[in-house]
Amino acid sequence: MQVKKAIFPVAGLGTRFLPATKSTPKEMLPLIDKPLVQYVVEEAVASGIEQILFVTGRSKRAIEDHFDISFELESLLYEKGKDAELSQVREIADMINIFYVRQKQALGLGHAILCAKEFVGSEPFAVLLGDDIIDAEKPCLGQLLDVYRKYRGPVLALEQVPMENISSYGCVRANTISDRVFEVVDMVEKPKREDAPSDLAIIGRYILTPDIFPVLERQEPGKGGEIQLTDAIRKLAQDEAIYGCRFEGVRHDCGDKLGFLKATVDMALKREEFNGDFVAFLRQRLGACLAQE
Repeated sequence: MQVKKAIFPVAGLGTRFLPATKSTPKEMLPLIDKPLVQYVVEEAVASGIEQILFVTGRSKRAIEDHFDISFELESLLYEKGKDAELSQVREIADMINIFYVRQKQALGLGHAILCAKEFVGSEPFAVLLGDDIIDAEKPCLGQLLDVYRKYRGPVLALEQVPMENISSYGCVRANTISDRVFEVVDMVEKPKREDAPSDLAIIGRYILTPDIFPVLERQEPGKGGEIQLTDAIRKLAQDEAIYGCRFEGVRHDCGDKLGFLKATVDMALKREEFNGDFVAFLRQRLGACLAQE
């Protein structure tokens, strides 16, 4: 069965970006001229996803508005003859079929996925986290789908990270199948460095099957008092094969301020319109910083 549905858990409060996220959803923070969440939705669309469910919370109305039709704005752009801008706005609303459900309590990523049970039904589905912007020639989710089509089991996106940072991630113990494909035999959520089974971290892209829902329904709260998706997948791995895909591409952790700044510069440098003045500005600032050392 093909994967046509995707879950976007976006109910988090984004406390690492306060005060900006006091009234603006973290997912709507602009990376150059598009909100973070739009980059991830575009990745899903490019990978063949046809329906998206946003698992939202309070103060997330801006996400719904962004992907909806804006009659007033479209009318204004039409009257002013701004055809290019009008086309951009309409493309956002027409991009994909989007649905919404509320996560009424912040009980963790596993609980957010459980909120999507009725939407998913009996189909395999994708999960994409908006914190991770992945710049890749072939969409990261598309790479995971290739693995799913071959092995017909859940697939986790994996990235090698420095061991000093491993405690910020769920990580896996895995057997190598090929250069970028693994069979996951165990995993742990945010381990201490000395307890980590490897440097392969689980990144915010998953292909899952409905088999995860009975596990989540029985899952006890884990770290932080939350229902952890990693813990549920670990239990599922006792009964069926779980695979990992070390994706090709550059991941930007936009849930972190430094990661967000790096993403802004990196993505800007890939755009021709910034090749002149922006590059000159960066060189000037770098030169000034080096002169002060």
